[in-house]
Amino acid sequence: MAKALGLHILADLYGVEADRIDHVEDIKNLLESAVKVADLTKISSHYHQFNPHGATGVILLAESHISIHTWPEYGLATVDVYTCGDSTKAYRAINYILNTLEPRRVDKQIHERGFLQEKEQSEELRSILTLSAQV
Repeated sequence: MAKALGLHILADLYGVEADRIDHVEDIKNLLESAVKVADLTKISSHYHQFNPHGATGVILLAESHISIHTWPEYGLATVDVYTCGDSTKAYRAINYILNTLEPRRVDKQIHERGFLQEKEQSEELRSILTLSAQV
């Protein structure tokens, strides 16, 4: 059975109130809070205010990244949450964002990434068997 190393959630949020996604400080607070709620590990971040409307932001995580780009004039925000390891963290982050922004409609794609095939024997088991054979 294959195991995915990462979970990637892409979400397009429609019908978001413009004042929730227009200003870079609101976007920063949203992403920083999502990282805390999901117990993710922030490495760095970058945010930008567009003129006359909208903002974008990205947080680089030890687990991968989380980002948002907004078009308040259309009530649209696109969100990207990609984490490696515990997949529940990605779900906690996206759910926090959805609950905070309260879009009228969400188009969401969820992708498991980086599949590893289970080996017949793990490297550790192979080492043990090799050592046992030498005794």
